[in-house]
Parts: sequence; structure tokens; C-alpha cells
Amino acid sequence: QVQLVESGGGLVQPGGSLRLSCVTSGSIFSMYTMAWYRQAPGKQRDLVATITSGGRTNYVDSVKGRFIISKDNAKNTAYLQMNSLKAEDTAVYYCNAHRVLITGVNDYWGQGTQVTVSS
Repeated sequence: QVQLVESGGGLVQPGGSLRLSCVTSGSIFSMYTMAWYRQAPGKQRDLVATITSGGRTNYVDSVKGRFIISKDNAKNTAYLQMNSLKAEDTAVYYCNAHRVLITGVNDYWGQGTQVTVSS
């Protein structure tokens, strides 16, 4: 049983920065791939960034060079540092934890945190 709680969203001007946090409980955490997704109203939920249990990161092209995903295993927390924010980044951002076991796939979601970039 894994629970995820996101925080750090808010209102920011274009070009500004925000840092999102995702605190997890009920798992070892380090064995999961952590990811950030985002979803604008009426739009599909899209993958933004991932970090594997080994620390390898990947980003969608639209945020490369601007966003940084990281994690602190001792604190069971994943982060998304967002810099040079654009109006197009406005969305609800969701934290995701994912792992594959012999017994099956585990996939957990947080409730989301709103990020609004004014134009």
C-alpha cells in the first residue's frame, strides 16, 4: 500500500519557478520508478518526467532544459523543479509511483497539485 501526497503548486508569472514535492508512505520507495504527469482541463494526462530506481531521468521534449526531476530515498520524497515556466505549463501536476514485480505491476497516483502560469 503506497500513498502519495503532492505539494508546492501555485500561481507564478511566466519565466518564474516552482518546486513540487511528492511524499510517499507505505513502501520502500527506492524500488519504484517515480514520475510526474500533468493534465490541463479537458485535456489528456501527459507524462512530464521520470526517474528510475537507479536514478536515471527522462523528460518530455517540451520541458527539457527547464525541469529537473529528483528524489531523496531517505525522505521517501520525489521532486520536480520547474524553471522558466510558460503559460503552456499550466496544469494539474500528478505524482506517480510505478514498479514491476513477478507478482504483478504496482501503479499509484497522488491527488494532484495545481500549477498556474499567468500570461
